Amino acid sequence: MILGTSLRQQRGASFFGTLIVVLMIGTFIAIGFKLYSPYLQHGTLTSVVENVANDREELSKPINVIRNNINKRLTINQVKLPSPEALTIVNEQGVIKFTINYEQRVPMFYNIDAVVKFNDYYEASQP
Repeated sequence: MILGTSLRQQRGASFFGTLIVVLMIGTFIAIGFKLYSPYLQHGTLTSVVENVANDREELSKPINVIRNNINKRLTINQVKLPSPEALTIVNEQGVIKFTINYEQRVPMFYNIDAVVKFNDYYEASQP
């Protein structure tokens, strides 16, 4: 009698409970796939700027040449700056300052967009 009672009380997950869990997991995976691209491109951009900031030979060149070389490296990596103002390079008294500041709008579902903001700053002294 006790065995029969405990078997009737034990139940697995219902169909709708499992469906809700699967839909939630699917939503999070879809969001992850959509946000992966902007973060990957930003990672490539910061990697290129860090490499330039650590390259003494590159830092000895004029600012417009440095910017052109960064743009060439980004083209090789198939990354495009969202706008020319996204990357600013300034030489202040022998210190070259790189500022990456932009936001990217990613369409998510229907009329819902995600806005991803990036703001990084690098300094390097000219040789």
